[in-house]
Order: sequence, then structure tokens, then C-alpha cells
Amino acid sequence: MPRVTAKSHNHVHAHDARGFVRDVARACDERGLRLTPLRLRVLELVAAAEKPVKAYDLLERIKDGPGVAAPPTVYRTLDFLLENGFIHKLSSINAFVGCHHPGEAHQVPFLICDRCSSALELCDERVSKLLTTQAKERGFTPAAQTLEVHGLCAKCSG
Repeated sequence: MPRVTAKSHNHVHAHDARGFVRDVARACDERGLRLTPLRLRVLELVAAAEKPVKAYDLLERIKDGPGVAAPPTVYRTLDFLLENGFIHKLSSINAFVGCHHPGEAHQVPFLICDRCSSALELCDERVSKLLTTQAKERGFTPAAQTLEVHGLCAKCSG
């Protein structure tokens, strides 16, 4: 599992696919994880996508490159990337995005635009902490959080 650190992130990220892949490769080295050629290829495709990408879109893009990967192999690869905190799954749209903090465990809400399909990761632990506190006050023990807020991004609503 990803290393847990107590950092407060309240900022916006620029899209840097190469830097993201480098960060994940470094985290794999530090944790003794194998970044196989297929894992690297899927990671690069997710990183290069400007918007959340669906598994079948990844399959199509992999078919265009060297080697062949069957759907179960790609899903296992996505599971590896998810389990290690390198990507996030947006369940409401069944798509994947790169994680802005692949070296640490965290749960963040996403703002998802219903028009252009962009997804913005909110790096502000206050939301996660508030949900956890509210759950515990009610005797509920949270195991995971997935908060996805749908609407229109600034570009689409402007």
C-alpha cells in the first residue's frame, strides 16, 4: 500500500505526464514494486490523457502500439496501479486518472465536468477529514471514500 503521510494539499496541478511517470517509477523503486512494460505503457497512456480514460479506450490505444494485451491483462494492470495509489478510478464515469501524489496514501474528491469530461482532483484533506469525522461520530467505520461532484467546469460554464 502507498506510504501514508500527513500533508495538506490545497492547490491546482499542471498536467505533466512525463513528471508523473517519473514519480511513479521512483515510488516503485522505493517500494520494491515491478513496473513491467505493460504497466508502464498503461501508466503512460493514463498520464498522457488530458481527461479521464476508460479501460476499453486504453485497450484500443495499446492495440496501436507494440505487443498485444488482452482485456484481463489490462484490468490486472489497472488494479496494480489502483492498489498502489498511482491512479484513481472515477466510478461514476467508469474511467481512470493519474494521481497527483503517487508517493502517499490519500483520499480526495473530484470535480467532474459533465460537458467536457474533465476531472479536477481537489487536494484538500479537510473534505476527507470532515467525512471521516462525521462517519465516526455516527458509529460508522469508513474503509474508503469516493466523492465525485458532477457539474460544469469553469471553462464550460463560462
